[in-house]
Amino acid sequence: MRLPLALLEVFNAIARAGSLRGAAEALNLTPSTVSHQLKALERQLGTTLFIRTTRSVTMTEAGRALSRGSLPAFDQLNEALQSARDVGGSTRGTLRITLPEFAYHMLLAPLVVSFRAAWPEIELELVMTDAFVDLVESGYHAGIRQGDRVEQDMVAIKIGEALPIAVYGSREYLDRRPVPRQPRDLLAHDCIRYRFHRSGRIAPWQFDGPNGAYQVEVTGGLIVSDLPTLYTMVADGLGLGYVFRDAPPAEMRRDRLVSLLADHLVPIPGLYLYFPREYRAMQPLRLFIEHVRQAGRHGARSASVDPD
Repeated sequence: MRLPLALLEVFNAIARAGSLRGAAEALNLTPSTVSHQLKALERQLGTTLFIRTTRSVTMTEAGRALSRGSLPAFDQLNEALQSARDVGGSTRGTLRITLPEFAYHMLLAPLVVSFRAAWPEIELELVMTDAFVDLVESGYHAGIRQGDRVEQDMVAIKIGEALPIAVYGSREYLDRRPVPRQPRDLLAHDCIRYRFHRSGRIAPWQFDGPNGAYQVEVTGGLIVSDLPTLYTMVADGLGLGYVFRDAPPAEMRRDRLVSLLADHLVPIPGLYLYFPREYRAMQPLRLFIEHVRQAGRHGARSASVDPD
C-alpha cells in the first residue's frame, strides 16, 4: 500500500492539536476538509483512529499505535525539509563546477579571486576536464563549455564572446622554415597537436575558405594534452601551434610568438555556464552567476541570460 502522506499529515495535526478545528487552523484547511480526509484514512486502514464526540476527540488504540510511529517520522521529515531549504538558500556550502582548463585561464581566473573575496564561506570546487560529463550523475552543480556543446535541456548563460584562434610560431622556428601563406602550407611544417583527455581525439585545425569552414590534416612529431605545455613548446621553437589567441601564459613574452594565417582563421563559439533547471534556486550558484554578470558589466565578458 502506498503511504497516504497527505492523509497522515492530517492525522498527525489532529493528534497534536487535540481537535479537528485546531488541526484545520494548523494546516490552513477547513474543518470539513480535515474531517473528510480523516475518514478517508480510516477507510484505507479499515479501522477507527479517533472517537469523536461533540466535546472531544480521543484516539483509539489503533490511533495511538499510528501516532507512536508516525509523529517521530514526521518530525524527521520536517527536519529534512528544513535542512533542504537551508542548503538551497544558504550562502554556505559547496559549488562544484566542471570546465575545460583553457576556460579557467582565459576567463575564470580573475573572477575566482574576486568571488572568493566576496563569498569566502562558499567552497568552490573546479574540476578541469575537456570531457563531456553528465552533471547530475557526476555530482556537479554546473559546467562551463563552448556554446555549441551545451546540452539542450540545460539552462545556459553566456559568459564569454566568441574565442579568437591563432596559429603561432616562434621567431626561432620561422628563421629555419618558410612562413606559411595559406593553410595548405602547414602540411610542410611541424605542427604541435592537442589531444583531448577523455575522447582521445586530436583537436582539428579549422580554417575559413570560399566555401565555408574546412580542416587541414596537419602532422608533426609532437602531441600534447596540456595547453600551457603546448604554448611553451611553440615558444621554444619546436613547431607551430593552433591555439587560443589570447591564452598564452602570462609569464610568456608575447614577442616570442608570431601570429600566422590570421585572415584564414574563424573564432570558435563563446563560453556558457550551464546547469540543470532544478538548481536555479541554489543560492551559491545564483551568487556565482551574479558575480560573473557584475564582472561583465565592468568590462569583462557579460552573462546575458537570466537563470529564472
